[in-house]
Amino acid sequence: MIGPNMTNITRVLSRIEEINRQLMPELYQNTAPIKSKFADALNEASRVPRRAQSNISGKTSYTELRDIIDECAEKYNVDNELIRAMIQVESGWNTDAVSNKGAQGLMQLMPRTAAMLGVIDPFDPVQNIEGGVRYISDLTDKYRGNVEKALAAYNAGPARVDSGNIPEVSKRYVKNIMAIYKRLREAG
Repeated sequence: MIGPNMTNITRVLSRIEEINRQLMPELYQNTAPIKSKFADALNEASRVPRRAQSNISGKTSYTELRDIIDECAEKYNVDNELIRAMIQVESGWNTDAVSNKGAQGLMQLMPRTAAMLGVIDPFDPVQNIEGGVRYISDLTDKYRGNVEKALAAYNAGPARVDSGNIPEVSKRYVKNIMAIYKRLREAG
Protein backbone atom coordinates (compact mmCIF):
# COMPACT_ATOMS: atom_id res chain seq x y z
CA MET A 1 0.00 0.00 0.00
CA ILE A 2 1.40 3.37 -1.02
CA GLY A 3 -0.19 5.32 1.80
CA PRO A 4 -3.42 7.19 2.36
CA ASN A 5 -5.87 7.24 -0.50
CA MET A 6 -3.88 8.24 -3.62
CA THR A 7 -7.02 8.68 -5.70
CA ASN A 8 -7.20 12.43 -5.13
CA ILE A 9 -3.54 12.92 -6.02
CA THR A 10 -4.05 10.89 -9.19
CA ARG A 11 -7.06 13.06 -10.07
CA VAL A 12 -5.06 16.25 -9.52
CA LEU A 13 -2.20 14.97 -11.69
CA SER A 14 -4.66 13.97 -14.41
CA ARG A 15 -6.30 17.40 -14.29
CA ILE A 16 -2.92 19.14 -14.49
CA GLU A 17 -2.04 17.06 -17.54
CA GLU A 18 -5.42 17.92 -19.11
CA ILE A 19 -4.83 21.64 -18.51
CA ASN A 20 -1.31 21.39 -19.91
CA ARG A 21 -2.66 19.64 -23.01
CA GLN A 22 -5.11 22.50 -23.54
CA LEU A 23 -2.60 25.27 -22.90
CA MET A 24 0.38 23.71 -24.65
CA PRO A 25 -0.90 21.24 -27.25
CA GLU A 26 2.38 21.43 -29.16
CA LEU A 27 4.11 19.59 -26.32
CA TYR A 28 1.69 16.68 -26.59
CA GLN A 29 1.55 16.12 -30.33
CA ASN A 30 2.47 12.54 -31.23
CA THR A 31 3.69 11.74 -27.73
CA ALA A 32 2.57 9.50 -24.95
CA PRO A 33 1.22 11.22 -21.83
CA ILE A 34 3.97 12.74 -19.76
CA LYS A 35 4.22 11.32 -16.25
CA SER A 36 5.64 13.85 -13.84
CA LYS A 37 5.64 14.83 -10.24
CA PHE A 38 3.14 17.37 -9.04
CA ALA A 39 5.84 20.03 -8.55
CA ASP A 40 7.18 19.43 -12.08
CA ALA A 41 3.69 19.88 -13.51
CA LEU A 42 3.19 23.13 -11.60
CA ASN A 43 6.57 24.43 -12.75
CA GLU A 44 5.70 23.58 -16.34
CA ALA A 45 2.32 25.30 -16.07
CA SER A 46 3.95 28.43 -14.64
CA ARG A 47 6.05 28.69 -17.81
CA VAL A 48 2.93 29.05 -19.95
CA PRO A 49 3.01 32.51 -21.49
CA ARG A 50 0.25 34.62 -20.00
CA ARG A 51 -2.00 36.61 -22.26
CA ALA A 52 -1.83 40.34 -22.09
CA GLN A 53 -3.77 41.45 -19.05
CA SER A 54 -5.90 44.54 -18.78
CA ASN A 55 -6.09 46.92 -15.85
CA ILE A 56 -9.79 47.47 -16.52
CA SER A 57 -12.09 46.12 -13.83
CA GLY A 58 -15.58 46.68 -12.49
CA LYS A 59 -18.19 48.57 -14.49
CA THR A 60 -16.89 49.37 -17.98
CA SER A 61 -18.18 50.67 -21.28
CA TYR A 62 -17.85 49.93 -24.96
CA THR A 63 -15.48 52.89 -25.30
CA GLU A 64 -13.02 51.34 -22.82
CA LEU A 65 -13.20 47.94 -24.52
CA ARG A 66 -13.54 48.97 -28.18
CA ASP A 67 -10.02 47.93 -29.21
CA ILE A 68 -10.33 44.51 -27.57
CA ILE A 69 -13.77 43.93 -29.12
CA ASP A 70 -12.68 45.05 -32.58
CA GLU A 71 -9.53 42.89 -32.49
CA CYS A 72 -11.49 39.79 -31.43
CA ALA A 73 -14.28 40.51 -33.92
CA GLU A 74 -11.77 40.55 -36.75
CA LYS A 75 -9.76 37.58 -35.47
CA TYR A 76 -12.80 35.30 -35.10
CA ASN A 77 -14.97 36.78 -37.87
CA VAL A 78 -17.78 37.89 -35.55
CA ASP A 79 -19.65 41.17 -35.98
CA ASN A 80 -18.48 43.58 -33.27
CA GLU A 81 -22.07 44.77 -32.73
CA LEU A 82 -23.03 41.18 -31.85
CA ILE A 83 -20.23 41.11 -29.28
CA ARG A 84 -21.44 44.41 -27.84
CA ALA A 85 -25.01 43.11 -27.62
CA MET A 86 -23.84 39.92 -25.91
CA ILE A 87 -21.79 41.80 -23.31
CA GLN A 88 -24.71 44.15 -22.63
CA VAL A 89 -27.08 41.24 -21.98
CA GLU A 90 -24.58 38.93 -20.29
CA SER A 91 -22.97 41.26 -17.75
CA GLY A 92 -24.12 44.83 -18.33
CA TRP A 93 -20.42 45.69 -18.98
CA ASN A 94 -19.31 44.53 -15.50
CA THR A 95 -15.97 42.72 -15.61
CA ASP A 96 -16.58 41.30 -12.12
CA ALA A 97 -20.05 39.88 -12.85
CA VAL A 98 -20.84 36.39 -11.54
CA SER A 99 -24.19 34.76 -12.28
CA ASN A 100 -26.13 32.63 -9.83
CA LYS A 101 -25.04 29.62 -11.96
CA GLY A 102 -21.35 30.57 -11.69
CA ALA A 103 -20.76 32.22 -15.09
CA GLN A 104 -18.01 34.84 -14.85
CA GLY A 105 -16.89 38.11 -16.36
CA LEU A 106 -18.10 40.27 -19.23
CA MET A 107 -19.23 37.42 -21.49
CA GLN A 108 -20.28 35.20 -18.58
CA LEU A 109 -18.09 32.18 -19.24
CA MET A 110 -18.78 29.09 -17.17
CA PRO A 111 -15.58 27.85 -15.48
CA ARG A 112 -15.40 24.64 -17.56
CA THR A 113 -16.00 26.56 -20.79
CA ALA A 114 -13.35 29.11 -19.81
CA ALA A 115 -10.86 26.31 -19.12
CA MET A 116 -11.72 24.64 -22.43
CA LEU A 117 -11.00 27.94 -24.20
CA GLY A 118 -7.71 28.48 -22.34
CA VAL A 119 -9.02 31.43 -20.33
CA ILE A 120 -6.89 31.59 -17.20
CA ASP A 121 -8.52 34.67 -15.63
CA PRO A 122 -12.20 35.02 -16.62
CA PHE A 123 -12.36 38.43 -14.93
CA ASP A 124 -9.66 39.85 -17.19
CA PRO A 125 -11.53 41.62 -20.03
CA VAL A 126 -8.98 40.67 -22.69
CA GLN A 127 -9.11 36.96 -21.88
CA ASN A 128 -12.86 36.90 -21.25
CA ILE A 129 -13.81 38.68 -24.46
CA GLU A 130 -11.39 36.63 -26.54
CA GLY A 131 -12.72 33.40 -25.02
CA GLY A 132 -16.36 34.41 -25.42
CA VAL A 133 -15.91 35.59 -29.02
CA ARG A 134 -14.00 32.45 -29.93
CA TYR A 135 -16.78 30.35 -28.41
CA ILE A 136 -19.62 32.15 -30.22
CA SER A 137 -17.59 31.92 -33.44
CA ASP A 138 -17.17 28.16 -32.96
CA LEU A 139 -20.88 27.79 -32.24
CA THR A 140 -21.82 29.88 -35.29
CA ASP A 141 -19.67 27.57 -37.40
CA LYS A 142 -21.25 24.51 -35.77
CA TYR A 143 -24.74 25.80 -36.60
CA ARG A 144 -23.74 26.82 -40.14
CA GLY A 145 -24.09 30.56 -39.68
CA ASN A 146 -27.34 30.45 -37.71
CA VAL A 147 -26.53 33.16 -35.14
CA GLU A 148 -29.75 32.62 -33.18
CA LYS A 149 -29.01 28.92 -32.71
CA ALA A 150 -25.41 29.74 -31.78
CA LEU A 151 -26.63 32.23 -29.17
CA ALA A 152 -29.05 29.67 -27.74
CA ALA A 153 -26.18 27.18 -27.48
CA TYR A 154 -23.96 29.82 -25.85
CA ASN A 155 -26.64 30.31 -23.21
CA ALA A 156 -28.13 26.84 -22.72
CA GLY A 157 -25.34 24.62 -24.03
CA PRO A 158 -24.99 22.89 -27.38
CA ALA A 159 -26.47 19.62 -26.09
CA ARG A 160 -29.80 21.29 -25.34
CA VAL A 161 -29.90 23.00 -28.71
CA ASP A 162 -28.96 19.78 -30.49
CA SER A 163 -31.76 17.93 -28.70
CA GLY A 164 -34.27 20.66 -29.58
CA ASN A 165 -34.88 21.29 -25.88
CA ILE A 166 -34.15 25.04 -25.72
CA PRO A 167 -35.40 26.54 -22.42
CA GLU A 168 -37.69 29.57 -22.51
CA VAL A 169 -35.09 31.65 -20.68
CA SER A 170 -32.64 30.95 -23.52
CA LYS A 171 -35.24 31.92 -26.11
CA ARG A 172 -35.71 35.26 -24.31
CA TYR A 173 -31.93 35.65 -24.11
CA VAL A 174 -31.62 35.22 -27.89
CA LYS A 175 -34.51 37.62 -28.51
CA ASN A 176 -32.94 40.30 -26.25
CA ILE A 177 -29.51 40.03 -27.87
CA MET A 178 -30.95 40.09 -31.37
CA ALA A 179 -33.00 43.22 -30.55
CA ILE A 180 -29.93 45.06 -29.22
CA TYR A 181 -27.83 43.76 -32.12
CA LYS A 182 -30.37 45.08 -34.62
CA ARG A 183 -30.44 48.52 -32.94
CA LEU A 184 -26.63 48.71 -32.93
CA ARG A 185 -26.41 47.75 -36.60
CA GLU A 186 -29.05 50.32 -37.56
CA ALA A 187 -27.23 53.03 -35.59
CA GLY A 188 -24.14 52.15 -37.64
